Amino acid sequence: MTPLLRFQRITKIFPGVKALDDVSLDLRAGEVHVIVGENGAGKSTLMKILSGVYAPDGGELILKGEIIRRNSPRISEQMGIAMIYQELTLIPELSVADNIFLGHEIRKGFLVNRAAMEERTESLLASIGVQVPPRTLLKNLSIANQQMIEITKALSKNARIIVFDEPTSSLTSAEIAELFRIIAALREKGVGMFYISHRLEEIFEIGDRVTIMRDGKRINTSAIAETGMDQVVEGIAGRRIENVYNRSSTEKGDILLDVRDLSGAAFKNVSLRVRSGEIVGLAGLVGSGRSEVARAAFGIDPCTGGEVFARGEKMPRNNPQALSRKGIAFLPEDRKREGLALSLPIRENAVISALHRLNPGGIIRRRKERSVVRDYVDKLEISTPTVEKLANFLSGGTQQKVVLAKWLITKAHTFIFDEPTRGIDIGSKSSIYSLMDELTRQGAGILMISSELPEVLGMSDRVYVMAQGRLAGELSREEADHYAVIQLAFSRPEATA
Repeated sequence: MTPLLRFQRITKIFPGVKALDDVSLDLRAGEVHVIVGENGAGKSTLMKILSGVYAPDGGELILKGEIIRRNSPRISEQMGIAMIYQELTLIPELSVADNIFLGHEIRKGFLVNRAAMEERTESLLASIGVQVPPRTLLKNLSIANQQMIEITKALSKNARIIVFDEPTSSLTSAEIAELFRIIAALREKGVGMFYISHRLEEIFEIGDRVTIMRDGKRINTSAIAETGMDQVVEGIAGRRIENVYNRSSTEKGDILLDVRDLSGAAFKNVSLRVRSGEIVGLAGLVGSGRSEVARAAFGIDPCTGGEVFARGEKMPRNNPQALSRKGIAFLPEDRKREGLALSLPIRENAVISALHRLNPGGIIRRRKERSVVRDYVDKLEISTPTVEKLANFLSGGTQQKVVLAKWLITKAHTFIFDEPTRGIDIGSKSSIYSLMDELTRQGAGILMISSELPEVLGMSDRVYVMAQGRLAGELSREEADHYAVIQLAFSRPEATA
């Protein structure tokens, strides 16, 4: 049977980098073809060639048996190729129907036929089992429903090939299940789908075949039914990773961070402690208030009550600078928007929180900055040819290391990690875990917020569990397992407190 799409010996070269090296793979109608690999493996470059953003330097793209001679984003869309990105491309102020038909409106003469668009929208949504009124403003929908609208928009253009790029990164478990239901419905319609995700457990639930990429090359393609998790991890990393969660037994010391009865808009009366030498997990369902507690404790978001102590000293409310000066560091979930200035080089990002210490008197000492940053580049094994490389061109794992370097340069002793490995490949995850373990061995304390339960259980010495904006319970490492955490996460602590 002729594949729906074939990449044949695709090569793409950027200055100094061969991003794709003789890559061949295909997509069949009605299948989910998962593509996995570390950041920088070539997955995104390959999909950008498919969508017409890049032109290949070698090889051919063959659609339904015919070579694509010329491509662009507009042409690929006309050929029935759609991209569903992690960051959605919809317009919040427009209605569902207007978003779906934006750029290809149904017209009656010179006028937009809004009634026909709304009727067609209802039909398209019904075809994948989604019930949303066509006139609803997009901004009033959940992220999950907005994603469904993005998929419906692709169907409105008769898409036969859909690329999902990290589609579940912002979804709850229930929303992920709904997305997978829709993907299954698309499979039944004969739509071919590429699915890119760092959440490896997903590929065994949704995929038909998996292709592993590394360093711009296709390493292997196999049927999901004939593939094990260990094979996938080993193929991605290029080595056998015996234990992803590198956690040493460390002696616990003094209390570094003490949060007492903290309250905010999304949580109430939360108390927790972090000691020297330990990693404390903060778990719970999306919307339970985990990240909000961390952000308020650091002073980013306002708190309405409670106290925060750093090494026994009471900290002023809503003052991140005060906590930073006292040795508390915050690594945000959205490192691109809140942790880094993407238009600046590694050097400037890394020293930005320690300018007063590195440059006394306000005189910028670039030579000293480069020397300090190079030292941390070596310590953290940051992959870069120069400290002047712009942060925008770094992989997710490397960006996270630069954010960590920024705080290490300030001599911080307590680190709040909010989703430390979100969007990071398995090899880089292992590296981040090793760095966290090394910090605790040196006497630091870590508060780690994570949506990935295996990560929480694998790295934490203690686990606090949030539910409905309150602290539902605390578990020791010995007590913490999947059942215990989930039971607390689904509890109603306000009824039992």
